[in-house]
Amino acid sequence: MNEESNKYQVIFICLALASATFIVYAQTLHHEFVNFDDDKYVTENPNVRGGLTVRSIKWAFTATEAANWHPLTWLSHIIDYQFFGLNPKWHHLVNLLFHIANALLLFWVLKYATGALWQSVFVAAAFAFHPLHVESVAWIAERKDVLSTMFWLLTMAAYVRYVRGGGVKWYMVTLFSFALGLMAKPMLVTLPFVLLLLDYWPLNRLKTQDSRLQTKKLSIVDCRLSIFFGIRHLIFEKLPFFVLSAVSSVVTFFVQRSAGAVSSLEKLSLDNRIANALVSYLSYIGKMMYPAHLGVLYPYRHIGLFVWQPAAAIFTLAFITVVIIYYSRRYRYLFVGWLWYLGTLVPVIGLVQVGDQAMADRYTYVPLTGLFIIAAWGLPELLAGWRYRKAALCISAATVLFVLSICTYHQLRYWRNNITLFEHTLAVTEDNSKIQNNLGNVLASMGRSDEAIGHYNEALRIRPNYIEAHYNLAKALQSQGRIDEAVSHFNEALSIKPDYAEAHINLGITLKSQGKLDEAISHYREALKIKPDSAEAYYNLGNALKSAGRLDEAVSNYEKALQLNPNDAEICNNMGSVLQSQGKLDDAISYYRRSVSIDPNYAAAHNNLGNALAKAGRLDEAIVQIERAAALTKYQNAAILNTLSAAYAAKGRFSEAIATAQKALDIATAGRNDQLADFTRRQLEMYKQQKIPKN
Repeated sequence: MNEESNKYQVIFICLALASATFIVYAQTLHHEFVNFDDDKYVTENPNVRGGLTVRSIKWAFTATEAANWHPLTWLSHIIDYQFFGLNPKWHHLVNLLFHIANALLLFWVLKYATGALWQSVFVAAAFAFHPLHVESVAWIAERKDVLSTMFWLLTMAAYVRYVRGGGVKWYMVTLFSFALGLMAKPMLVTLPFVLLLLDYWPLNRLKTQDSRLQTKKLSIVDCRLSIFFGIRHLIFEKLPFFVLSAVSSVVTFFVQRSAGAVSSLEKLSLDNRIANALVSYLSYIGKMMYPAHLGVLYPYRHIGLFVWQPAAAIFTLAFITVVIIYYSRRYRYLFVGWLWYLGTLVPVIGLVQVGDQAMADRYTYVPLTGLFIIAAWGLPELLAGWRYRKAALCISAATVLFVLSICTYHQLRYWRNNITLFEHTLAVTEDNSKIQNNLGNVLASMGRSDEAIGHYNEALRIRPNYIEAHYNLAKALQSQGRIDEAVSHFNEALSIKPDYAEAHINLGITLKSQGKLDEAISHYREALKIKPDSAEAYYNLGNALKSAGRLDEAVSNYEKALQLNPNDAEICNNMGSVLQSQGKLDDAISYYRRSVSIDPNYAAAHNNLGNALAKAGRLDEAIVQIERAAALTKYQNAAILNTLSAAYAAKGRFSEAIATAQKALDIATAGRNDQLADFTRRQLEMYKQQKIPKN
């Protein structure tokens, strides 16, 4: 095949691979955000939702949220929000485009490095279609996977170009790409090790020494020295990469430890971690070959109780390694593929345990490539000399890729929304306390508090000291008015974790609802000792001080809350309410206006602004605001209709005042709000006499 034909063949393969990948994953464009880190990374992250600004860029490079330092990942989410807001379709599309780019880059790197077209196609297609990679693509919060892998592959591409005579320029491009990758996800710390593997195969940078040994141009001693110095040169060449890896590892460890994400040896013993790592290595291989029962979180297993599992795992891994070493001199790709798999899993295999998971599908996004390489190059070797080799390889490869794409398409359906994802994960795992808690959160947000409470209780059955489950159960009980039970679970959470600021805040809210203002204030102040930058704590402290009649202190705390969260319409509204109580009508009107400018659909703020304008004698403006509030509540809020009827009466529009008051009376009576109904009835009688009630 001539060069021109080969070029068009490669272009066709790339278009086919990109199109097929898009078709398989296209359903993600109709999926929602999920309540599992998508909130931390996008939907509830004020720094991301602030859009692309100098402040947000600075934050991205200094943030340690989500127990990681990955500024490029934060920037990618910020840019997405800048252009797409909270429309999940486009966030999913960006993830998918990165995944397609990664498949194409992997194909190009292998094709350029090895010259083997169809083996490279198979590896890239297996990478694109394997169900274990669904998590990295369909989960918006896993942008760091697809983004960092793009830089991983760009680093490999630049490195191959450097080795093939690119010179210092391409060496620097390689190093720069690697640095960018580390800023997307620290998983790239093992990439220098992979570059050394590429030196062995397919770049064959030790080939000269091997050939000299074979032709006996040097003595065995001299040749071994030559190989040693050659290897030393290759390692020395990677020193800047290893330095960057070391720095990234140290930074990541301290960030994760400061965030409390790293489990201590007291919580999870070293022998259990080693056992879990050994079993996980084999489990990932099993899932690669039979990708069924995949979930978003696999609970940690205390494998130490079942000694045969790690024992069998270490025997199997050792046996595979010995066999591969035995055949690696003849089939170098075996050694490279196997060590690629083993080595790139090291940062996430659980020796340094971060999070609650024993293993995770997303951790295989890069490591499985090593096993794909073994399959792509090994199967043709096994069938060498067979008459029907080409046909068998073609049919088997096509069948495998088709089955993988069908499995991936099926697995993607579980990522449609929170309910489908969490219910499926509970169906394929056992004793999964975290997912029970997360499903409870989703149901609670939908108003299905009884079901949520059931899941929280199940989470606590599995893990009695699960702090977040106690906290969330308390909030659900609070929403049902089961105050004593709520207080009990808030206190339980605080007994386990006394510095749980959110629990102090919500316990304070519960105590305030019982009229226990001093206790509530005490908990808000405790929350601020723990978390001095909590706008929520300042806001709720302001509310409690307002209820206690300590208006100046309330204003002070509202001001602090607004300094931390200047775009909170509710804080502005409450500030206006306190200022109005102090007789500072102009200041109150200013804050009410600020509130409705932040949230034009905030009915209470429109109503309060109208009320303040009416007191200031600006009735025309007042009526406009209160009519807006009434419209936003679909004329079903009796209190707002009362305010509107009073404004109509003050303006002399008694017929409208009577009609509006009558509607307010009907609503209050139907709702059995006797106090409001009596008040409205008295107002209505005065309007009928064309009298304006006194305030």
